[in-house]
Amino acid sequence: MRPMISLDRRALLGGLISTAAISALPASADAMSFGRWVGAWAASQMVPNPDTTLPPDIAADVTVRQIVRLTQGGRQFRVRLSNVCGTKPLRIGAAHAAISADQMTSRIDPSNARGLTFGGRTAITIPAGAEYVSDPVILTVKAFTDLTLSLYLPEAATPQTSHPGARMISYFAKGNHVTDTALEGARTMERWFHISGVDVMSGQGAGSIVTLGDSITDGYGVKPGTNARWPDRLAERLQATPGKRHLSVLNHGIGGGRVLNDGTGPNALARFERDVLSQTGVKYLIILEGVNDLGSLTRDAPASAAAHAALVESLIGAYRQMIRRAWDRGITVYGATILPFMGFSLYHPDALNEADRQAVNHWIRTSGEFDAVIDLDKVMADPTRPEWLSPEYDSGDHIHPSPAGYRAMGDAIDLNLFK
Repeated sequence: MRPMISLDRRALLGGLISTAAISALPASADAMSFGRWVGAWAASQMVPNPDTTLPPDIAADVTVRQIVRLTQGGRQFRVRLSNVCGTKPLRIGAAHAAISADQMTSRIDPSNARGLTFGGRTAITIPAGAEYVSDPVILTVKAFTDLTLSLYLPEAATPQTSHPGARMISYFAKGNHVTDTALEGARTMERWFHISGVDVMSGQGAGSIVTLGDSITDGYGVKPGTNARWPDRLAERLQATPGKRHLSVLNHGIGGGRVLNDGTGPNALARFERDVLSQTGVKYLIILEGVNDLGSLTRDAPASAAAHAALVESLIGAYRQMIRRAWDRGITVYGATILPFMGFSLYHPDALNEADRQAVNHWIRTSGEFDAVIDLDKVMADPTRPEWLSPEYDSGDHIHPSPAGYRAMGDAIDLNLFK
């Protein structure tokens, strides 16, 4: 374990602490003991499709104000900015963080606002394919704080790095307005751009739970600002339970995501290092992904019995890879069974698709290769027609849960799995 370093000594070591925040340090700060960094919010990064890309007229000389909800509190925080999808360097002209005054508007609380610095610098250039972590900001945040992150982008990214499934409104205003209390007349989109994580300094026992999945984990259908995804519900339950409040939840779902092949974003194996193994303080992993692999096999045309069998074998092989790679880092891995998707019109599944799902779920339940199983299929399936989602939990498209379904998923997870 690295030795503890006092706050004022850390500030001397390469300007690691935000100069905007140092003035807020209490007189006894040098006596404060440090805990450990842990992820409090995160999102998977991808190249946005044409429908979710910033249009040219607001892609440059623009302030982007974005709101994220933290699932853990701490005495200080740091922000991760991302250019992982970029093929050219990305210039950040200014960056700012503040507690939101109203998560459904662009307003911030000026009394709880700080400029972000990076090695003491207020402007940085992030190389292509890279991320930057801000200096620590001394500002206490609580679990479920809505944190506003404002970036000034002098030039357009090439291409943009984004998480389209924000389920939160972001604001875009021409010029540098990162410190403005509100962005009057700003344009809006339900997207996140160039932000990939927020870490907090919490207690020594703190840890994060990564939920790796597709649109069901990303929260397809959840209304902006409601924070009603199943990982949100899991985080609420953890924070409401004594002895579990040291755990945060990091949502790494991607809409259309697959295990084996790229979909709207990179496949699970390709993003596993970044989205799971490199997450701050990760102790647990829940894998709920595979329905898009099963369904896309027959999206365009029927497949042979041999192709169905090969897909099942390949999926199981990929799960084994993820388990082993996580175990190598000391991460406990839980397998969640794949939900029913009979009736989903894009995939028009038949008996063979259902047999594939049952085969994969049987392996998840009985192989003993996961540390434990979270049987969400059992929770969400119609008892009278188990190949279909239960009507009370079906959003109507027969693959994505309704708000009641997402809540039932979050409620079904045994908190005793998290020691």
